[in-house]
Amino acid sequence: MPGLVNGEWVKGPIAESETKNGAFHREPTRFRTWITPDGAPDAEGKPTLPAEAGRYRLFVSYLCPWASRTLIVRVLKGLEDVIGVSVAEPVIGEDGWVYAEEQDAGSAAGRIRQHHRLYTATDPTYTGKVSVPVLWDMREGRIVNNESADIIRILNTAFDGVTGNTLDLYPEPLRAEIDAWNERIYATVNNGVYRAGFARSQAAYDAAVTTLFETLDALEERLGASRYLAGEHLTEADWRLFVTLVRFDPAYHGAFKCNVRRIADYPNLSDYLRELYQWPGIRATVNIEHIKRGYYVNPAINPTLIVPKGPAQDLDAPHGRDRLPGKGIWRRA
Repeated sequence: MPGLVNGEWVKGPIAESETKNGAFHREPTRFRTWITPDGAPDAEGKPTLPAEAGRYRLFVSYLCPWASRTLIVRVLKGLEDVIGVSVAEPVIGEDGWVYAEEQDAGSAAGRIRQHHRLYTATDPTYTGKVSVPVLWDMREGRIVNNESADIIRILNTAFDGVTGNTLDLYPEPLRAEIDAWNERIYATVNNGVYRAGFARSQAAYDAAVTTLFETLDALEERLGASRYLAGEHLTEADWRLFVTLVRFDPAYHGAFKCNVRRIADYPNLSDYLRELYQWPGIRATVNIEHIKRGYYVNPAINPTLIVPKGPAQDLDAPHGRDRLPGKGIWRRA
């Protein structure tokens, strides 16, 4: 993948650096600072930053499922007027993620179009992958965190005192079950589609697709009896699954050869997908045209660069999930 080497931009095929022995291995994220209500050191004594309205910005892409997680939690937690957003172009070109127009990154970093400039502003000698999302500190001109799993937890709690929003996507009594679903879904579904799509050997592809559909089959069974993954409450586990489901039929089924079945072929999963899509504010975080263009205009997986017209979908159709007991999102007392 295009990336940085000692702070210098190096062009190259997408995912090349993450492919070893024919299999895709995702590069870990590097920037893991947390934001807390008061900016006090965490339980391990590590420094954190304080939650402040207007100080932070999310740099994202509608194409990227990891970035979409953060957009969803930003909406659910009522942070639209607290944390700004910059959305990259859908196609990853030789310059990596870019923005159609210059974006304000604050006085320390100035205005940027190439996403990688956020990384070199933070670490002038950075070497590695340049990814979205980025949670950015406009005041200090540096990346706070580029791990989506961290960012959604930060947004879930840190700004409650600023917004008064006490919805809790990771409630204490459900954490063990949420963590178990997250672990399985990340390995076999969220990252599983990439392991299939970027496989460079038949064995690596077969292994990825097999475990992917084993998990989708298990999810179909679970969602036939349970409104949400962790029971009656909608949690972060559901949204982490949603971002892959909503991309599956338009992109992964074709571009990534995940074509054993479509999500449309699973009655419970497709109803569940529609329910989450229709949740207030969520449809604005989904851009199907960006998703299709971003995945298909990628020579590593689609040399013709032709973007398909389909599939025909109606995500606004009735979902019928009210037949199962559900209490919506947990709210902290």
